[in-house]
Amino acid sequence: MKKITVTLLAIFTFTSFFQIVYAATSEVTWDNYEKYRDIHPSNESRKHFRERTFKNFEKHFSKLAAKLPEGQVLKIKVSDVDLAGDTHSGGINQVRIIKDIFIPRINFSFELLNTDKRIVKSGDIVLKDMGFMMNTHLKYRNQALGYEKAMLDKWFADTFKSLIIKAK
Repeated sequence: MKKITVTLLAIFTFTSFFQIVYAATSEVTWDNYEKYRDIHPSNESRKHFRERTFKNFEKHFSKLAAKLPEGQVLKIKVSDVDLAGDTHSGGINQVRIIKDIFIPRINFSFELLNTDKRIVKSGDIVLKDMGFMMNTHLKYRNQALGYEKAMLDKWFADTFKSLIIKAK
């Protein structure tokens, strides 16, 4: 019985290496972030909120880039962010109010580089989602930056549809 378990474990370990999918990576730079339209916290320090928000965006760009072919690099240079909603003071507290008039926007340029570091695709993007509140099946409903992530997903799928690797 012990020999069978060890053998099965060895087979599983060996075959799991063949299922590793190497994919593209992403690099995100935040250009002139002090001048962004809206990276305002509700009830935390501006620096902590900005760092947490940027890290969240970076993780999402990385997740999107992982759908592209191995060895490619998706470079993103963000020039402006306006998060869904707006912050309003309520006494000593600030609260982010989400209304359809406070749409999410993000401006950035991108370059997709192949393994030879040549540009496969590039562009200057001005993304905004004027119907962000009408999306009844929000994939990121319980996550930070859910509206922005959904907007980026749509852009990514439209921009890279011929390059996206289908999961097996």
